[in-house]
Amino acid sequence: MFRSLPKRESPRYTRSSATDHRAMHAFRTHTCGALRSADVGNTVRLSGWVHRIRDHGGLLFIDLRDHYGITQIVADPDSPVFATVEGLKPEWVVRVDGAVVARSDDTVNPNLPTGEVEVRVSDLEVLSESAELPLPVFGEPDYPEETRLRYRFLDLRRETLHANVMKRAEIISSIRERMRDAGFFEFQTPILTASSPEGARDYLVPSRVHPGKFYALPQAPQQFKQLIMMAGFDRYFQIAPCFRDEDARADRSPGEFYQLDLEMSFVTQEDIFETVEPIIRGLFEQFGDGQPVTQKFPRIPYKEAMHKYGTDKPDLRNPIEMEDVTDHFRGSGFKVFAGMIEKDENARVWAIPGKTGGSRAVCDRMNSWAQGEGQPGLGYIFFRDGEGAGPVAKNIGPERTAAIRDQLGLGDGDAVFFVAGLPTDFVDFAARARSKIGEELKLTASGRFDFCWIVDFPMFEWNEDEKKIDFSHNPFSMPQGGLDALDTMEPEEVLAYQYDLVCNGVELSSGAIRNHKPEIMEKAFAIAGYPKEELEARFGGMLRALQYGAPPHGGIAPGIDRMVMLLCGEENLREVVMFPMNQQAEDLLMGAPSEVSPDQLKELSIRISLQKAKG
Repeated sequence: MFRSLPKRESPRYTRSSATDHRAMHAFRTHTCGALRSADVGNTVRLSGWVHRIRDHGGLLFIDLRDHYGITQIVADPDSPVFATVEGLKPEWVVRVDGAVVARSDDTVNPNLPTGEVEVRVSDLEVLSESAELPLPVFGEPDYPEETRLRYRFLDLRRETLHANVMKRAEIISSIRERMRDAGFFEFQTPILTASSPEGARDYLVPSRVHPGKFYALPQAPQQFKQLIMMAGFDRYFQIAPCFRDEDARADRSPGEFYQLDLEMSFVTQEDIFETVEPIIRGLFEQFGDGQPVTQKFPRIPYKEAMHKYGTDKPDLRNPIEMEDVTDHFRGSGFKVFAGMIEKDENARVWAIPGKTGGSRAVCDRMNSWAQGEGQPGLGYIFFRDGEGAGPVAKNIGPERTAAIRDQLGLGDGDAVFFVAGLPTDFVDFAARARSKIGEELKLTASGRFDFCWIVDFPMFEWNEDEKKIDFSHNPFSMPQGGLDALDTMEPEEVLAYQYDLVCNGVELSSGAIRNHKPEIMEKAFAIAGYPKEELEARFGGMLRALQYGAPPHGGIAPGIDRMVMLLCGEENLREVVMFPMNQQAEDLLMGAPSEVSPDQLKELSIRISLQKAKG
């Protein structure tokens, strides 16, 4: 229900008569969540929205709602304002005066903090009326997203969303307290800055004073927080707004989002983990409604995560770990896999064990699911009576089947599923298959928060679109091995001190130990195709700062929106963000993005040339 205002914040005036209002506040003596049995006999004034109206044989009952809760208002035919009460409609805003009375035992509502009392109305004023509602506030039925976003101010009145937004506020307040307790200082960084290769498209802001030049909204305060360390402030944090022109997803808001941005000086990667873990663990224990939280976050190398789980965002509530079983199919009678292995030495066969899945019905369902995912099928073996069954087992024979069973620790009543080919091609499907099998066999736990760190990310990767080596993660990270690694190793073999924080399959954050030496920065950017002149032009401030004594430093930036989403038990960020955009990055409430006038464009020295849509 809506949260009650603490008593110290709720002015309380008691009156013996409703006829003298000179000492009363103009709108309320109490909130709609404040009244209790101790208030029986007092005359009070409430203001709020008409949440629901019920007619019980001549008695009119109104649920009056404000931010803090609901109080039941009662009007009988003898009330001087009965006719006014009869004319009320949902979501009208009213002021009510009346006496607090105790409800009878059979009418007490234990689900309401105010459920032991009601207010007998003696005076009522309509403060504002509501037009016919485009979506209901009471009851919260599903409604089209477009309607909910266009009328977000109404959507926010609904109980669940209102509570989510309030929980978000409490979470942010707790974060600030925890960060200060951990010795961090809150600083604000600029919103108008320069474009930076953070991995997504920038939002550009034209400069009127400097025609033809643009600011960029920060994808993250990355450079500024490093500069804060170089300026000697040691520990920084900020609830930072970030802006990225990227497509929407359930766990990613288009346009803007907030993160807990932090940076520390004179620290190793382990120092970051030891500082951040208690903050995040404590936050989830405080707001996680008693659900268990990982006490010591495991560290999983990137390559291991990709091999075991098919993703660098593993949901550890699912116990399934994939294994390489390529050798068991090499030269076997299962020609589909054996042919792949013979043709390409990089081809692999991965096994996805499915304990308790040992029936043809389960295997057939998984095979059909795979076909629905655009795959030719999903090979499988299921075990019964000490033997393997199914087409794969038949083709590779009992000896190889037994070897696979023993490697995976399977037995009668279990199954194993297979994906094959080049791992780069099948890894995404393998991850989905692992998740689907975990759900199908009810192996994936619920009601808990499983955290892990993903570590040892590659510093560089091959950019297939641009046919060049590019940064795989944060370009300002320290390579493991420093300058020597950049000079002597193949770029794609260099690992970085980069790490992700993952919870229940959701990436909450990326972070890194930063490069604090200019020669390493120059070499790393050169490998990624940035000549020194471009490096100086785009990152001159950072490069200059590194030349004047930079401390070893590192940080991380957990996403506020994603953490709140998990703690509210929601699957979509729009359920925890006050005014979100739709999937097309449009603000339906305010009408953004919008066209601007020719005079505004002229001031900015901008001429629009729209590309014609291809027929």
